[in-house]
Amino acid sequence: MAGQSMDIVAKVLEQQVLQSARLVEEQLDAELGKLEKMDEDDLEKLKERRLEALKKAQKQKQEWLSKGHGEYREIPSEKDFFSEVKESKNVVCHFYRDSTFSCKILDKHLTSLAKKHLETKFIKLNVEKAPFLTERLHIKVIPTMALVKDGKTKDYVVGFGDLGNTDEFPTEVLEWRLGCADIITYSGNLLEPPTIGQKSGSKFTKVDKKTIRGKGYDSDSDSDDD
Repeated sequence: MAGQSMDIVAKVLEQQVLQSARLVEEQLDAELGKLEKMDEDDLEKLKERRLEALKKAQKQKQEWLSKGHGEYREIPSEKDFFSEVKESKNVVCHFYRDSTFSCKILDKHLTSLAKKHLETKFIKLNVEKAPFLTERLHIKVIPTMALVKDGKTKDYVVGFGDLGNTDEFPTEVLEWRLGCADIITYSGNLLEPPTIGQKSGSKFTKVDKKTIRGKGYDSDSDSDDD
C-alpha cells in the first residue's frame, strides 16, 4: 500500500516537472518567434535603442562623478553643505565628531556604499564646524545621518538604533535602511532587513524623534571618548 502511494506521489511530481518545463519551452519559443519575425530594420532600431540607453546611462554616470558622487568625502564647513545638497538629488550627510568611536565605524560602511551607489552623494561634516546647521536640523545624537532628497532633509538615521542596536552591523543593513528611505536605489527586499551576519539579539527599530536631555551632543556609543 505504501509502495503504491509513493508511486502516485512520484507520478504527480513528474507531471508537475514536465508541465513546468513545457511552460518554459513555450515562453522561449514565443520570444524566439518575435525575433524571427523582426526584419533588418526592426533589429537595427532595437540596436539603436539599446545603444542610446547605454549612452544615456554613461552620461548620467559622468554627471554624477563630476558632482562628487562615487566617493565618501568630508566637506570643510556648513556653508558647503547647502551647495552640495543643492546640486544632487540624493545626499547622505554623516554628522560626526572625532572623539566618537561610532562615527569611525560608520565611515567604513559609507565608504563602501559610496562606491556602489553612484546615484547618491555621500559626505560627512564635523559637527564642531557646523553649529548653525546642527542646531537647525536638531542634531543632538552623534553619529546622525541626514538623508536629503531634492534639497530637503527627508529622514534621519540617528545612532545605530535602526541598524540592530550593535556596533557590528553589516554594511547590507545600512544599505537596506537607506533603501527604505528611498535615498539609494535598493534591489533587495524592503519589507525586512537582511539577516547576513546578524546576531540573534539584534533588534531593529523605527526612526522616532528622540528626547534629548541636557545640553550639547549625546553619543550613541558607550565607547565614546568624552
